[in-house]
Amino acid sequence: MNFDLTDEQEMMRDTFARFLDEHSSTSRVRKAQETDGFDAALWSGLAELGAFAMRVPEDAGGMDLGLFDTALLMEEAGRTLVSGPLAEALVAVRLLGQLGGQDELLEAAISGEAVVTIAMQDTSLQSRQWIAGGSVAKAIIARRGSDVVLVTGVDGKTEPNLATTPVAQMDLAAGEAIVLGSGEDALALFAAALEEWKLYMAVALSGIGRQALQMAAAYAGERKAFGQLIGTFQGISHPLADLLCDVDGAKFLAWKAIRDIYDNSDEAAATISLAYWYACDAAARSVAQGLHTFGGYGLSNEYDVHLYNLRAKAWPLVAGDPALALEEAGRRLYAGETVALPASGEVPLDFDLGDEARQVCAEIAELFATKVTPEQKAKFHYSWEGYVPEVHKMLAEHSLLFPGLPEHLSGRNITPYARIAAMGEMERQGYNTPGANVAAMVAMMIDKYGSDELKAEVLPRIVGGDVLCSLGYSEPSCGSDVFAAQCKATQLEDGSWRIDGTKMWTSGANLSSYVLMLTRTNPDVPKHKGLTMFIVPLKTEGVTVQAVHTFQDERTNITFYDGVVIPDSWRLGEIDGGTRTMSAALELEHGGGFSKVMKAMIEAAEEVTRELGIDGEVRTQCRLARAVAHLWVSDMLTYRAQWSSIEKKPNHAFGPMAKMYSSEKFLSDSRDLLDLTAPLSLSKREGAVALLNQCYRHAAGSTIYGGSSEVHRSMVAERGLGLPRTRG
Repeated sequence: MNFDLTDEQEMMRDTFARFLDEHSSTSRVRKAQETDGFDAALWSGLAELGAFAMRVPEDAGGMDLGLFDTALLMEEAGRTLVSGPLAEALVAVRLLGQLGGQDELLEAAISGEAVVTIAMQDTSLQSRQWIAGGSVAKAIIARRGSDVVLVTGVDGKTEPNLATTPVAQMDLAAGEAIVLGSGEDALALFAAALEEWKLYMAVALSGIGRQALQMAAAYAGERKAFGQLIGTFQGISHPLADLLCDVDGAKFLAWKAIRDIYDNSDEAAATISLAYWYACDAAARSVAQGLHTFGGYGLSNEYDVHLYNLRAKAWPLVAGDPALALEEAGRRLYAGETVALPASGEVPLDFDLGDEARQVCAEIAELFATKVTPEQKAKFHYSWEGYVPEVHKMLAEHSLLFPGLPEHLSGRNITPYARIAAMGEMERQGYNTPGANVAAMVAMMIDKYGSDELKAEVLPRIVGGDVLCSLGYSEPSCGSDVFAAQCKATQLEDGSWRIDGTKMWTSGANLSSYVLMLTRTNPDVPKHKGLTMFIVPLKTEGVTVQAVHTFQDERTNITFYDGVVIPDSWRLGEIDGGTRTMSAALELEHGGGFSKVMKAMIEAAEEVTRELGIDGEVRTQCRLARAVAHLWVSDMLTYRAQWSSIEKKPNHAFGPMAKMYSSEKFLSDSRDLLDLTAPLSLSKREGAVALLNQCYRHAAGSTIYGGSSEVHRSMVAERGLGLPRTRG
């Protein structure tokens, strides 16, 4: 897996970024708007840096660089609101080089002396259309039936428009048209150019959206209201955190599309459509929220954020309603629609987990196929109640129960990426009981902080697959604020500890032998400093486990501790050092997502729509495609979190972003797909409809456990956008 750029790409991006910071500053953007919205000096500077030669074939005098290289330029162009039809020119100049016959014009376009742009619609069907850069273009490449033509001599008058860009409505039939190419091959090149434009627009819009959010965050970190920085208000910071996930997700969808093209994936065309549609929506919402953060000042021409608001909407509208791209994605996913795609060039991005990962997954699949009985599989469930002792033990015997743990605990020396794949395969097999995940967490905690007694008596039973452990974090009065725990541990004269109090949501306590418990050992210091962690045997006198059943078809528990006495050797870490002790465990909880169950939910919805006979309807295809977009963004955010953790890269709340985004989209899509398949979705009858029904109930808890979405939004706001702390 790799999210890194090559050294050459880093240098290229930095070069363009520095140039655009100076030559496409907001003051330069404003100056360009005083005329027609085009900055000729900027255009010439971009040409000198080789921008317009990047995608031109070498045999036509270009650099023949890849899609990803050019996408890096377009992200910077979005960030700096480039004054000119850059995305359109990049694809038009490439077409000139591919189709040939216009050497003089091609040379002028590469050097920045002439602007060449592209028409989005077939001129044989719509001769009069809006052209990006039309008011400054020397030539326009367009489709005319079965021909690709070069149109010149059309008067493109500037008129007032949404973002004061050099867009013009032009009658292309009124100009002189030279045929550049005809037939299937020429039309394929033109179609591929439009797909390339969608990718460039997607990353540019992501750049616009992210910059607007960063401007809003900076303002919220300085502006005060009611005596406080407004960035401390969750009503300000949390929407910005949500939108950061969206604009990053839009870029990553475009990155996925580029990699899909490189891999010749069947998903490539649909991913392009979804990246473009998603970016249009994410950028529009981001700039609106960014402007709103500035309050009334955001409406003022004095503040730059309004420039982002206008460009984010104006740039893509030259191609028409962005919602049509969602319909297009639906047809590509579900109706077999195909399209010619641009060549990708070299792509440094890699989302593959490797050969070792595939080997481990194959081994797990074989075990489940040969060692797990149908009766055992019938007990599988996403909750703790899906725990099957025989399967748990079998996995431990094959050193596959805890693939995420180091070799001395898991029994295997495999790469971190293979560990990720193994846990994913377990989920694909339906055996994703939280029991194994929590047992792994407790084993890690004992290994790191436990006494010799715990390591000798408890740790072997956990890693051997003989027992489960539960978590005693939450309490009836504190929920996700685990550091507000009041369950009291008092040290006795002989050094042992007496524990008194109540823990809520102690899931799996009815199946577990031990609970990892956070207790209050010092009430006279700040709440996060007076905590201590213990391992408590659940069969100890004074422990009571009481069932709490949820509408999600799962059981959790409330547990009571009345004079429970344990030796000091069952303490984890230092006295009053519980915050440090549990930090690693909390980070593990914050790093996951719900992509696997989201994928299963979508597949179930697809099956039910076929059963209902609505699978060919546009509304069905659109809504399924939207859920697929959310799934793929969830995947990409999770990949980034995993990669940055494994490779020790700077991590700006990437784990919380992945968990929060996927849980929220799991919840919203579960509602929508239940609506889509109604009234059959009311049923719990066995099969796909039962899974859809269950997913709706399951999703409700996913935004709460493992850290609530509100907690994660605060973490994203603080670590991802630099906003002031919003939590006490």
